[in-house]
Amino acid sequence: MAVTDDTWTVYAVKYADRAARVRGDSFMFDDAPALPHPMDYFMWLLRRGPEAIMVDTGYDAAEGSARGRPIRLDPAEALRPLGLMPQDITTLIVTHLHYDHAGGLHLFPNATLHMQAAEMAYATGPCMCHDTLRMPFTGAHVCEAVRRLYSGQVVFHDGDAQIADGVTVHRIGGHSRGLQAVRVRTSAGWLVLASDAAHFYENIRRRKPFPIVVDLQDMLDGFATLERLASSPDLIVPGHDPLVRQVFAPGPAEHVTRLDVGPQKPIPTGR
Repeated sequence: MAVTDDTWTVYAVKYADRAARVRGDSFMFDDAPALPHPMDYFMWLLRRGPEAIMVDTGYDAAEGSARGRPIRLDPAEALRPLGLMPQDITTLIVTHLHYDHAGGLHLFPNATLHMQAAEMAYATGPCMCHDTLRMPFTGAHVCEAVRRLYSGQVVFHDGDAQIADGVTVHRIGGHSRGLQAVRVRTSAGWLVLASDAAHFYENIRRRKPFPIVVDLQDMLDGFATLERLASSPDLIVPGHDPLVRQVFAPGPAEHVTRLDVGPQKPIPTGR
């Protein structure tokens, strides 16, 4: 009898980076806030045979220009080494609606979006009257999610939900009201794409909150949730840490990193 492999291959696809940052941009109450602290920007792809699930979309060149944060690759070019184009994607998990995670929704016209109901309510509700909370969102991206809703291409979740066999989402909150992490069954065990529930390894491993936050308790409680969901702490993949590309295996192109086989080097513990 043939054995069916029910695990997923998982890729981190880097599309941008930003070096002009300091530790104070990444950690509250840091003891060296002026030291440089660069950030990478990723979207993620899950593959199993003919199945493909995209996690987040990055943002496009126009958004990068508007924010002074240029991209290195547009999604079409970024996915090409993996044998896909954006129009091939029919299942898209949106971890949250911040510009750097949902800024490319319009580039994936055939995708059904899976997101937390709390995120849509947050991004279209009274909290957006506050400049500080509205800053990570772009109205056009939120409007694209609403348009997709009215075309029947949004599935809302309330907490934990299964997207496919071996792929689940879990509401964390904290950084954004409806932020969700993605748990994936891989050959190395249960891997958790933290997205912005932990921007960097240091956020979670040293319990240091990220400064952009709507609910600090949810953010702090979310670190323990990530640890509970993953088979081991080393299988929690932070959303923006350049260390991801150093400790995991290289993928089929320079900007692609393979995550499902687990880290290939020890993960530094931070300062």
